[in-house]
Amino acid sequence: MTKAELVEKVANQINLTKKQTEVVVNTVFQSITESLSEGKKVELRGFGSFRIRERNARVGRNPKSGDKVEVPAKRVPFFKAGKELRDLVDNQ
Repeated sequence: MTKAELVEKVANQINLTKKQTEVVVNTVFQSITESLSEGKKVELRGFGSFRIRERNARVGRNPKSGDKVEVPAKRVPFFKAGKELRDLVDNQ
């Protein structure tokens, strides 16, 4: 599902225009993004949680040349599905 499809589906469920619904969806995504960038965890009960994971520096390999490459440490977003979501996906 794309963001446009999500906006359309939500707009059909509530009494807002697609433009108004797009503002709501963008606000939700922006709020999640801002919280993660500040190092905060975002938990949506019944759906899952977003958090930041620290990746250590490591030595990688260039697949084309086979040369060793230093990969620096970094922070990456991580999503963990909630129990309800895991059960729904597993039973489909």
